[in-house]
Amino acid sequence: MVFDKVKEILCDQLDLREDEAEEITMDTNIMETFEADSLDVVDIVMSLEDEFGIEIPDEEIENIKTVGDIVRYIEDNT
Repeated sequence: MVFDKVKEILCDQLDLREDEAEEITMDTNIMETFEADSLDVVDIVMSLEDEFGIEIPDEEIENIKTVGDIVRYIEDNT
């Protein structure tokens, strides 16, 4: 399932504890909830592109705020 893989990538990239990982939902705002900065987002995007074999254009990255945004983009583009 796309959500589970995205969650796994987020946990790895943001060094989340198990209790933090359990709180991730489709509505979780990545930057607000985990205080991710722009470098974190770049690392996450690169990992997502590698994992799913897609390329996420810069203009699309700006629209990605929540875990659900990522999941929907991947599902629509794979």
